[in-house]
Amino acid sequence: MDTYFIDGEFVTEDKAVIPVNDLTVLRGYGIFDFMRTYNRRPFYLHEHVERLENSAKLINLELKWSHDEICDAVMKTIEKNPQHEELNIRIVYSGGVSPDGVIPAGNGKLMVMATDKHALPDWWYTEKSERYIPGAKSTNYLGAVLAQQKAKAEGAVEAIYVDRDKNIHEGTTTNIFFFKGDKMITTDTEILPGVTRRVVLKLTEGVFDTELRNVSVDEIGDFDEILICASNKEIVPVIQIDDKKIGNGKPGKNTEKIMKLFREYTTKYGQEKN
Repeated sequence: MDTYFIDGEFVTEDKAVIPVNDLTVLRGYGIFDFMRTYNRRPFYLHEHVERLENSAKLINLELKWSHDEICDAVMKTIEKNPQHEELNIRIVYSGGVSPDGVIPAGNGKLMVMATDKHALPDWWYTEKSERYIPGAKSTNYLGAVLAQQKAKAEGAVEAIYVDRDKNIHEGTTTNIFFFKGDKMITTDTEILPGVTRRVVLKLTEGVFDTELRNVSVDEIGDFDEILICASNKEIVPVIQIDDKKIGNGKPGKNTEKIMKLFREYTTKYGQEKN
């Protein structure tokens, strides 16, 4: 059984609880971040905690734990779960209990959950929707839940947000990249600043010509390659969106190049000291 960190204490997953009148339960008011380990080393831990702090700032949620304290809680939670070779790490900060059930009182709870890292399926999907305050990784994921339910019903495992102007922004839990020939295209507006996305951009500097711009859903058929990336998915080639085949329907050479670069980078990252 996995061990979780709940506001200063380590408990088994079946004993991990928060009050039912916490604002995360009542109002969906809270934040989270997610990362995975390589060789049991959390990937870009400080950057993920910085994003958690930024999410808190965007929704005016006061954190009572410092940056270093949150990082320390993550490292200790990993140590408490030696049964897993690699782990998914989810950090959650709740809205806390409010006297009136609406206004935060600055008493949120910090939770760190470590679970086994599972292998991923090979196929994926799209859904038209927009995410509220895209820069904040809040616990209000109702739109993502509904989109994922629809995707699953259609025999797929990911959905892509498309706004009212038909611009593609990101997946429910992923960032997205497009290729026309050897030019890599991705949007940098109205998206969650993904840590894996940041690493991809870093690894491909000087490898591909990169263009940052809005991408219309009408362009999907024009691209030679599409890929999505996230902490829990790493780099995943997209070979079909709805009924449109991407390129020749197989992972492209540029996507495979990025997968190779990322695999080499994360292997080295996991072998280095924290």
